[in-house]
Amino acid sequence: MKKFRGVRGLRTLLTPEFRVGAALGPWGVRAGEKESGGSSGKPRDETVMGRVAGYDCCGGFGNVDIYQVARLEHKTRKLSQAFGSPYVACYCLGTIVLLLNFLRSHCFTQAMLRQPKMEGLDCKEAYYLGLIILGIGIVFVLSSFHALGFIGTYLGDYFGILKEARVTKFPFNVLDNPMYWGSTANYLGWSIMNASPTGLLLTIIVALTYTVAIVFEEPFTEEIYRQKALKSQKNK
Repeated sequence: MKKFRGVRGLRTLLTPEFRVGAALGPWGVRAGEKESGGSSGKPRDETVMGRVAGYDCCGGFGNVDIYQVARLEHKTRKLSQAFGSPYVACYCLGTIVLLLNFLRSHCFTQAMLRQPKMEGLDCKEAYYLGLIILGIGIVFVLSSFHALGFIGTYLGDYFGILKEARVTKFPFNVLDNPMYWGSTANYLGWSIMNASPTGLLLTIIVALTYTVAIVFEEPFTEEIYRQKALKSQKNK
């Protein structure tokens, strides 16, 4: 059983080569490695999938950058105009976010599998604890998605598709931003189940990324619904 190699293991985790290699998984080799069977013998460059996956492994495209796109849509309605409908534009952007979330989860798992385990977490008690945390996270994510729907989950309010009022039923009456913190719990539980210090570190990074997204999102969303309320009062 291998132990986490402290600073050396952390240094390996944070190198660009490791991030790309973990992201590539079965799709290719790490940057700088020679492609087996190649005729030229020259190092193979990073693939596009590797660069995208390496960037998105801890949030990247799936969070802050998507909100910048959504804010641009709110100001200009360019996506709605391009797709001919705010609903179609929202579904397209939401699908991209969903696919990037799957990619990030794949990268996360690959990063854990390529690093040593933590001996103190490699036991049944920790495994079942991680399973419980994972279960709680799944409940929050699925119930949040059910309460908001696809459009509500994936930034429909930025496209001008607003609900009558902000959702306050479960799980929103228990926790603010349950989708984000449920996802964080999923990563945390999965990391504990795999006794992975790498996973724990990446979970912290994911949580920080979500925190930044919330800082940008919350005031903007509140302003959207405030403007909606003012328009409703004027129309009465």
